[in-house]
Amino acid sequence: MKKLDTSHTPTDAGTKRPLSRFARRLSQAWRQLALPGSNESDGRVVNESDERVVVNGSDGRVVVVAVSGGADSTALLLALDELKRAGRLRLTLKVAHLDHELRGEAGALDARFVEELAGALGYEAIIGRAPVGRRARATRDNLEQAARRERYEFLARAAREWEARAVAVAHTVEDQAETLLLALLRGSGARGLGAMRACRPFDERDDGLLLVRPLLDWARRAETQEYCASRGVSVRPDAMNEDERFARVRVRRQLLPLLETFNPRAVETLARTAALLRAEADALEHLGEKLLAEACRDARLKAKRANARERRRAVDEKDAVADERAAFENEGGAIVNEKAARADECDTGEESSPLCDSAPLSVEVLRGADASVLSYALCGWLKSGRGNLRRIEATHIKAVAGLLEGARGGRVAELPGGARVERRRGLLLFRAGVRGTGKS
Repeated sequence: MKKLDTSHTPTDAGTKRPLSRFARRLSQAWRQLALPGSNESDGRVVNESDERVVVNGSDGRVVVVAVSGGADSTALLLALDELKRAGRLRLTLKVAHLDHELRGEAGALDARFVEELAGALGYEAIIGRAPVGRRARATRDNLEQAARRERYEFLARAAREWEARAVAVAHTVEDQAETLLLALLRGSGARGLGAMRACRPFDERDDGLLLVRPLLDWARRAETQEYCASRGVSVRPDAMNEDERFARVRVRRQLLPLLETFNPRAVETLARTAALLRAEADALEHLGEKLLAEACRDARLKAKRANARERRRAVDEKDAVADERAAFENEGGAIVNEKAARADECDTGEESSPLCDSAPLSVEVLRGADASVLSYALCGWLKSGRGNLRRIEATHIKAVAGLLEGARGGRVAELPGGARVERRRGLLLFRAGVRGTGKS
């Protein structure tokens, strides 16, 4: 690796050199997203001697930067380093790299490059290895899905080890356009077509760690390559980015160039469309949350009524406890009672209550909902019950919605992983199978 050019990177308060254009744009995006270590108010140079920055009530200084060795992630690390040395960000940077063991010696050289780059910049690095190919065969996932899951699990472990506030990854505008096209080819709705978010909880069940994509809304691949070259860094090529057996590579090398013959700014247009669809999906999701809260409350009221009926019945029986349990089981009330405590969180009086985990839902309430809002509500409910929506397709949502039709109970919709949804006594009940752990 060439010696790094740090001539444009101030290292002390007395040096006044301009930031590179790439670093300035990253600084702007970092502030707009209100990410850890930024000075959101006026962009002034921050005091490096201040060892802490409070974000949402916690120390938010540590950010893990995922670096593959390619131009995009290397540019992200170099630009964060430039901003940090210029006093524009107050961060502790850590570097993480996972060797997927798919490229043999080339993968090992990538890992060595990242470790040496981190060392040259003065940052601690963690290098992980995972036999992605073998695990993909074991789980019957495609290679891209398996690699992504292993990579994000590795990054989560690194973040926990370093008590990080955020994990930064280097997706660009092209990545956003490709993601939208892949979702379109799969027949996704607005949620899928909305593609990636620039900032979201790393794990949607715990917002203590952020996944941030600060290049997503503005950086092009040509810009990351130019910036790395300007810093004197020759990045690592990845032959898998040229392998057209992968759908994303075919979209990148075949479909996008074709679309650019119709619209030279197709990449930016697709990324902008993703943002519009994401806003629409957010609105529908909010309405779905309100519908779930109402369905939870109604189910909870039905549970209370069922409990009251069973308690009255038990008073007249010889063995109240045994007979109440038996009667409750016969009536299906035990299923309701089993979930009633979790439904309490929905009885807040707020229309936009949380998603009630996988508590029972009222068929009567759901049946009258708009089809689009119902779809978002059911997706949110299944996601909270399963932990993710992996392998859940439109046909599964349609099957669950079909349980709302007619008056007959006792019907079941089967879901991937052994989970199922039952309709019993005016309620939809979620029955877990094998709990998923992946990210959506």
